[in-house]
Amino acid sequence: MFQAIWIVIVGAVLGCIAKLLLPGKQSIPIWLTVLCGMIGALLGNFLASAIGVRHTHGIDWIRHFLQLVGAVVVVAAGSSFYPQDRAKRSKR
Repeated sequence: MFQAIWIVIVGAVLGCIAKLLLPGKQSIPIWLTVLCGMIGALLGNFLASAIGVRHTHGIDWIRHFLQLVGAVVVVAAGSSFYPQDRAKRSKR
């Protein structure tokens, strides 16, 4: 149970950081930001495992960097596929 909560927290943090790093405004809701952050973290973990840096001694800086890069890519993709007229309609 705690691991599921931790995954959502990490997804929220990575998704929000990714939105801050991307230029312009991303008109995606918070649930999609969290979901994209979670998917980006999974992609970063997979890539870190593939290159052999997932489990290291100390802080896994390379793994965390790969997770952030994955979150930026997935948030950018999610932002481009999310219908912009729907985002405008929900503000009314």
